[in-house]
Amino acid sequence: MQKSKIGLDFEKVKHAKQVSKNIADDVQNFVNDYTTVAVERTICRLLGVDGVDENDVPLPNILINELKEKGVLGEGIMFFLGNAMVETGLNPQQIAEKIAAGELEITDLPVHSFSEIESVLQPIINSTIEKINTRKARRENFIKNVGEGAKPYLYVIVATGNIYEDVVQAQAAARQGADIIAVIRTTGQSLLDYVPFGATTEGFGGTYATQENFRIMRTALDEVGEEVGRYIRLCNYCSGLCMPEIAAMGALEGLDVMLNDALYGILFRDINPQRTLIDQYFSRIINGFAGVIINTGEDNYLTTADAYEQAHTVLASDCINEQLALIAGLPEEQMGLGHAFEMSPDLENGFLYELAQAQMTREIFPNAPLKYMPPTKFMTGNIFRGHIQDALFNIIGIWTNQGLQLLGMPTEAIHTPFMSDRYLSIENAKYIFNNMKNIGDEIEYKQGGIMQNRAKEVLDNAILLLETLEKEGLFTALEKGIFGDVKRSKTGGKGRDGVAQKGERYFNSFVGLMKM
Repeated sequence: MQKSKIGLDFEKVKHAKQVSKNIADDVQNFVNDYTTVAVERTICRLLGVDGVDENDVPLPNILINELKEKGVLGEGIMFFLGNAMVETGLNPQQIAEKIAAGELEITDLPVHSFSEIESVLQPIINSTIEKINTRKARRENFIKNVGEGAKPYLYVIVATGNIYEDVVQAQAAARQGADIIAVIRTTGQSLLDYVPFGATTEGFGGTYATQENFRIMRTALDEVGEEVGRYIRLCNYCSGLCMPEIAAMGALEGLDVMLNDALYGILFRDINPQRTLIDQYFSRIINGFAGVIINTGEDNYLTTADAYEQAHTVLASDCINEQLALIAGLPEEQMGLGHAFEMSPDLENGFLYELAQAQMTREIFPNAPLKYMPPTKFMTGNIFRGHIQDALFNIIGIWTNQGLQLLGMPTEAIHTPFMSDRYLSIENAKYIFNNMKNIGDEIEYKQGGIMQNRAKEVLDNAILLLETLEKEGLFTALEKGIFGDVKRSKTGGKGRDGVAQKGERYFNSFVGLMKM
């Protein structure tokens, strides 16, 4: 039986996880009956459809818009593409090009037998599975033969807007000691219901997530990884209206970490709850199969609500995210569940509360490579105080054995980090991680003290919240603003018109092959 350093009652933890499972199962009962335009576009991409038409509209969008306009989205693109392949002898890419040119009506063709459709699709499906497996093997071989950094992985961001400038900054960060490079996505891309095509050199607050940009950065990190003697992980974002599509692109191009949350898009981008919860299921199946670590976004709750008062909402969401991920077959070892160091520096004993919560989270999710987020809400532009806040955050990271330590920058709240800012942050973390390496093994928590009482309080409040969610259902809870004080309607938000109930002919072979 696991023994708690922070005084947790593991029977309560077990209860919290069972209640969360009930909530997740209820959501999944809904998800199983529906598909979305993003799921169907993802299937197109996994079947080899890529590129754009003469108006720069992505071919997967052209295919799926055709089904949506004809009112047959619920029958699924796999059926229609397979049927067209049997009828015409063309491959999916050729079919998409003919539809884009107005030379083929995919929904008007004679219907062939399911066995014929399944048979003609199988070689393409097998080829895609093999490509992703090859990518996984490359990562594993690199780590085995060259090595990797120690946990917590040092996680930094690049955000120039130009993929080629991002490469320069990313390689510099790797040489400085970073283990994970996150290419921040350009502002607003999560609200685009399509994925841009090709390499991009303009973006605001970040760089477009495209398959070509993924390829360029993966190649660059492999080059610098050979140089510095350790594998450098690449992170991007598969949240938003194209969640499963970007997950598929990342799987094909060898990404290692993906921002992927069941609730973030609903709360912070006003994306329709039904759409997001359907999309997250397929995206997590793909991430799980590709060996990608997902990052969830619970830290964002604490930017809109008080970090002390609402800490239990972070834990409750982590529990739900974990259970939804398990349903999708994602291993615990790939769940970068999110939490954050976001309490006001003016709060007396705030460090003790932050330490208690980080240790609590570590013990409740012992196998997860937890994603620990730095202070941002109370960074003021005073770079000296900010550097100290980041140092305290780093102390807790090594003390509680976090998995992915997203490094804070002393210039947070002033500008996008310079390479020199990033160097100072990496130096700060490396110094603390080395100097305090085994502090968590050496120091015990006072029985019945401030920290044990805080962990107990947060867990108890999270259980009360989860029990309320179980009673009301997740959709109702979202409408009431349970998370982050943000209210979202089940039928409101962006992308609702891209949801369709599955028809009798619907099938998606990738789910059965990828779900672990």
